[in-house]
Amino acid sequence: MSFYHTPKTLSAFDAKFEAQKIAFGPISFQVAHCLLKFEVLATIDQAGEQGLSIAQLAQTSVLNEYALGVLLDMGLSMGLVWLNGDAYVLDKTGYFLLHDDMAAINLYFVQDVCYQGLFQLDKALVAGKPSGLAVFGDWQTIYPALKDLPAQAKASWFAFDHYYSDHAFPQILPLVFAHSPKHLVDIGGNTGKWALSCCEFNPEVEVTLMDFPGQLAVAKDNAAKHGFAERIHTFATDLLDESRPFVEGADTYWMSQFLDCFSQEQILSILQRTTQAMTPNSQLFIVETFWDRQPSAASAYCVNATSLYFTAMANGNSRMYHSKDLITLLHQAGLYVDEDTDNLGLGHTLLRCKRKP
Repeated sequence: MSFYHTPKTLSAFDAKFEAQKIAFGPISFQVAHCLLKFEVLATIDQAGEQGLSIAQLAQTSVLNEYALGVLLDMGLSMGLVWLNGDAYVLDKTGYFLLHDDMAAINLYFVQDVCYQGLFQLDKALVAGKPSGLAVFGDWQTIYPALKDLPAQAKASWFAFDHYYSDHAFPQILPLVFAHSPKHLVDIGGNTGKWALSCCEFNPEVEVTLMDFPGQLAVAKDNAAKHGFAERIHTFATDLLDESRPFVEGADTYWMSQFLDCFSQEQILSILQRTTQAMTPNSQLFIVETFWDRQPSAASAYCVNATSLYFTAMANGNSRMYHSKDLITLLHQAGLYVDEDTDNLGLGHTLLRCKRKP
């Protein structure tokens, strides 16, 4: 990763323009959201290079010419559309905003889960608590609240969470099963998507999920629907409660996009208890999207932005980590990295860890 180690090659004029984009960033975001919500970009896209005028768009839109005009004027400045005479034509950025799955997943996650709460980011930074979560209710962290979030927020949260993991699973499954796991303990198993993938990939493996009771109830239903009720087991717990035991003696432990949900102190505690539960022959697989191991500046941008969701909305004290920070915690917990694989899925890293001799 070399893209953060030299200054940007921008003129002073261009740098000043970038500063204005930041100043008006919330307005740009809501314009993009509205152009998608009211299907303005989709309608323009269907018109092709010919484009559509404001008057033509108003004939089929719930928005009048005034509303369309203010949105599309800003859309011009954002590079979403361009003018061919008096007709608006979809530009490249608008095309990807409309058609790229990742852009849609990220946008609706920010809109439905993060946007209102991020107004409290300053308070969250000072307090070390997810001050923005109050827009949804009175919870200490977002995780036990997931089942009670408004329907749209819940849908966007799980879509965001699953999108990134789902893209990594096809590449990661062969790497994990090359080590012939028989009993895999999924720490922070959520609704069981990884457990289902394991059972579909291998006909013999058994999986135990550790998580809050609410998530595990959904996981049980999912296991039954897919015919894996006898091979997917649950272990309800609060993973931050140091008095609660972990499942002991399994040959394989698994944490996928899990440790970034906690502070470094909490991560160390979880890793120490995992180490205690492992046998000398057990293995621990960790999947994370480390910001320092991203293949492009675009992916690093998305990862670093996600850290602020953790700050304002999730728990107030976790983030997307630098890989060196997590590896240091692994060593403190009595573990070492036996295998290390980057660039899986959408910028994922797979660490295979074992107990120190």
